[in-house]
Amino acid sequence: MVSVQSFPARRLARIVLAGLLAAALTPTAAHATRSDHSNSKKKVTVAAAFFPLAAAVAQVGGPLVKVANLTPAGVEPHDLELNTQQAETVLDADLAVVVGNGFQPQVEDIAADRDGPTLNVLKALPINAGDKKVEEGDATALDPHVWLDPVLYQSVVDAIASALSKVDPNHAADYTANAAVYNAKLATLNTEYETGLANCSRQLLVTAHEAFGWLTQRYGLTPEGIAGISPDAEPNPQRLADLTDLVEKKGVTTIYTEDLVSPKVARTLAREAGGLKTATLNPLEGLTAKQIKAGATYISEMQDNLQAIQKGLGCSA
Repeated sequence: MVSVQSFPARRLARIVLAGLLAAALTPTAAHATRSDHSNSKKKVTVAAAFFPLAAAVAQVGGPLVKVANLTPAGVEPHDLELNTQQAETVLDADLAVVVGNGFQPQVEDIAADRDGPTLNVLKALPINAGDKKVEEGDATALDPHVWLDPVLYQSVVDAIASALSKVDPNHAADYTANAAVYNAKLATLNTEYETGLANCSRQLLVTAHEAFGWLTQRYGLTPEGIAGISPDAEPNPQRLADLTDLVEKKGVTTIYTEDLVSPKVARTLAREAGGLKTATLNPLEGLTAKQIKAGATYISEMQDNLQAIQKGLGCSA
């Protein structure tokens, strides 16, 4: 684990070193260095906490931005701990983008030590996040999975465009235009969900963890996570027994698993409830290496999710 407290001293050392180097430059050399920098087409560097944030930055920034996804392929982002190199990426980026409110505590702590701006997505959205924390076992905890609602995700895109425009005002019009283009695609995705989930014979969506609250709220479904906000929080035997009774009572036919966490508990519930089907529903917290190689995107994965939900809940178009 990276010690957050060690970074201020290290940054001070880098600043002192930079000052010594600058002092060593002759006036001519210093002028040449400034001219070269001003004439160069330097990309804006952005450190994004994990996939949906990095994807939005890439869409809004286009060729003007170099985005680093801090969460590697195939890694579950909850409580991600960065190595030293990743922490330096956060500190040195022109902009950092995090979900905030405790979703990734160490990432957020390091981002708080930055000299430059950090976009806290939850605080930028119209959801009254306030100071609510993303905490396991707290019934009033904030659900951080806002990106699974295509409408809220449009607000994420707008917030990123605004943040990039402040960092790089010369290209503000580009960021605004790119955001508008991407949000038009997200609006189409929202329409697909509205139409595709309008007539379902079942409304209870049983998933590996509590990630689909915003999506189900948007489209009139009822969420039930086997685990809590964090997929690592396994349910106790009583919880599994209660879930078994619930899915039998509600006529559930499909239990949804995820790509980045073990399907063991979900499969156990499916078996205990009478041999129900299992299917994959991606909370889009990250992509596997296979998905990346296949060219998966936020929109393509959300469309796959829609098909999986329609099949599991018996929805007719």
